[in-house]
Amino acid sequence: MRDGGALLRSKKLFIFDMDGTIYLGGIPFDFAVRFLRRLREDGRRVLFFTNNASHSRTFYQAKLARLGFDPQPGEIMTSGNVTAAFLTRSRPGKRVYLLGTAELWDEFRRAGVRLISDRDGRLTEPDAAADIVVTSFDTTLTYEKLMLACDFIRGGAEYLSTHPDFNCPTETGFIPDSGAIAAAVTASTGVTPTYFGKPYPETVEMIGEMTGTAREDMCVFGDRLYTDIAVGKRHGITAVLVLTGETKQEDVDAAAPEERPDLTLPSLAEAEELMFG
Repeated sequence: MRDGGALLRSKKLFIFDMDGTIYLGGIPFDFAVRFLRRLREDGRRVLFFTNNASHSRTFYQAKLARLGFDPQPGEIMTSGNVTAAFLTRSRPGKRVYLLGTAELWDEFRRAGVRLISDRDGRLTEPDAAADIVVTSFDTTLTYEKLMLACDFIRGGAEYLSTHPDFNCPTETGFIPDSGAIAAAVTASTGVTPTYFGKPYPETVEMIGEMTGTAREDMCVFGDRLYTDIAVGKRHGITAVLVLTGETKQEDVDAAAPEERPDLTLPSLAEAEELMFG
């Protein structure tokens, strides 16, 4: 492998996971704020991409600004946006039951997805059957929503999930994420969803469309092997793992060679050092 600094300096678009990579819950990593500022000063492009679809782009815009990251228009994307784009392009007009937060409901509605429930997951068309069920990281999950989703899937609805992450890191530890909820639905129905977000191809395609950047000119930073690093390794994007979130060095050592990152760093502070000295 080429020198890490030379590898990073050859890139034009720097894609950042959020939780566990640039901040933890509501606590920013000061070195991440500094690194992103230096990237922009050096003429590099920045994109924030999170699999966490429990919040909207508007929420992340405000949060990133509050934490000091100075997000610019068009720099934020979530797995929810990728899923909504798939639904409007590939499943137009289909009736969708969403097991997700009110913020994700709003994102889907703005994108033009036909939803058969309100923001709280209650059916607005009581006799309508869903053509598609989408589950996500639902911090407002109720038994009723879980039951409805499973009933529709057993009835033949297509099953999609915004992202596969099992846990979401916070400043106090891990909490169950979208993949954990999907596992419960699968256990009840026997149906495995089609996933979106990282590491799936629709995400890479949308990033390319949005930024006009070739994959060989991209670099993705993240804290998970099976999402952040996998999206790079599967799709020709340089992948850098930071050890500030979910993955530990022993996980990297235990991974198959093709699943290991191009670079493993303690944090983004070392990425700044490699690039700028």
